[in-house]
Amino acid sequence: MRPPIRIVHLGLGGFFRAHQAWYTGAAADSGADSDTDSGSDGWGIAAFTGRSAALADALSAQDCRYTLVVRGPSSDELQVQESLVSAHPGSDAATWRTLISAQSTAIVTLTMTEAAYAPSGVVADRLVNGLAARRLAGSGPLAVVSCDNLPGNGEVTARVVHDLAARLDPALDEWITANVSFVTTMVDRITPKTTPSDVRDVAAAGGWADAAPVVTEPFTEWVLSGDFPAGRPAWERAGARFVDDVVPHETRKLLLLNGGHSLLAYAGSALGHETVAAAVADPVCRGWLDEWWDEACRHVPLPDDELSAYRVALLERFANPRIRHTLAQIASDGSQKIPIRVLPVLRGERSAGRLPTGAVRVLAAWIDHLRGSGAPVSDAGAQPFIDRAHSARDVVSLLAPDLSTDDELLKAVESALHR
Repeated sequence: MRPPIRIVHLGLGGFFRAHQAWYTGAAADSGADSDTDSGSDGWGIAAFTGRSAALADALSAQDCRYTLVVRGPSSDELQVQESLVSAHPGSDAATWRTLISAQSTAIVTLTMTEAAYAPSGVVADRLVNGLAARRLAGSGPLAVVSCDNLPGNGEVTARVVHDLAARLDPALDEWITANVSFVTTMVDRITPKTTPSDVRDVAAAGGWADAAPVVTEPFTEWVLSGDFPAGRPAWERAGARFVDDVVPHETRKLLLLNGGHSLLAYAGSALGHETVAAAVADPVCRGWLDEWWDEACRHVPLPDDELSAYRVALLERFANPRIRHTLAQIASDGSQKIPIRVLPVLRGERSAGRLPTGAVRVLAAWIDHLRGSGAPVSDAGAQPFIDRAHSARDVVSLLAPDLSTDDELLKAVESALHR
């Protein structure tokens, strides 16, 4: 028997199904008692796509069960996941409002893109719409949990929701303040895009025609901070950590993993590499990665031994030859990613009087990417930068106006551009 729906999710993609949905299912499978698990009959998830109906239709046709392929360096482990109970297209606004307003719903989770958190973007629009329906239904408090690679994602979500609600209906904004908590999280699990070959392999190995399997790495991490006024699954049974301050862990991941990925995506693809594993096997890229990490670690508020261990683990993960994480996939939406993955290190190093070669290289490689080098541009916000890409100064003026008069930095970026 499938669990009742108590979580509603926005962003029905591979990462959600490899991460939050996996944690929810693994917590239920542990069978331990927990006073945090107020849903004694289980925690089912209803998930909505961002736009397209195709994935929702494919999952619905197989009762929302799917195979999670945990791909290690030498073998796969196939796990059939059942925490997802229903799947819906993002266009189904009526069902979204119905589920958000249901008294049984305790949590709303999100995995969207950084661009979705614009002041009037998808996140604010969907959440305010759903929370307005919940207020009218008198269904009480709930938690909103962002699982996206944004610094302070809980605070960002709260801000865009309150801003939109206050403009539309001040009384709704007051209700949200009193009834909705916004939880901040750090998430980590490399989940490459599923290929047709993966689908065929799962059908051959698993014995059923799964149209929507997900491939992921063995490593996973989830760190959360915030309140759950209507209860939550005992995610800690599956290894999640609940802390007072997510920022150090979030900073570590954004700068070292995500920043390292951006370096490889732009500079590595310019050298002809197609995947993370191929790029990190190149001694040149590996040297660039170490240089970037040396700079970035100076701006992560965690002990040196923990950072050293994390770097070792990252190299093992990046080098896994059976995880085909394409640099083109990582390179997408650079205009949203560079400001949060690279600029904090660039600014921190310049404030300390240092000229950071690693950070300069990432920025220059991104500008080369805008000019057509390496992976193709796939970024809804790229056009203003492409229009200025003939000049590093013009790109920096738009990207980070505070750095646009730093002549030493701009000269270094110009020198690092591909010739």
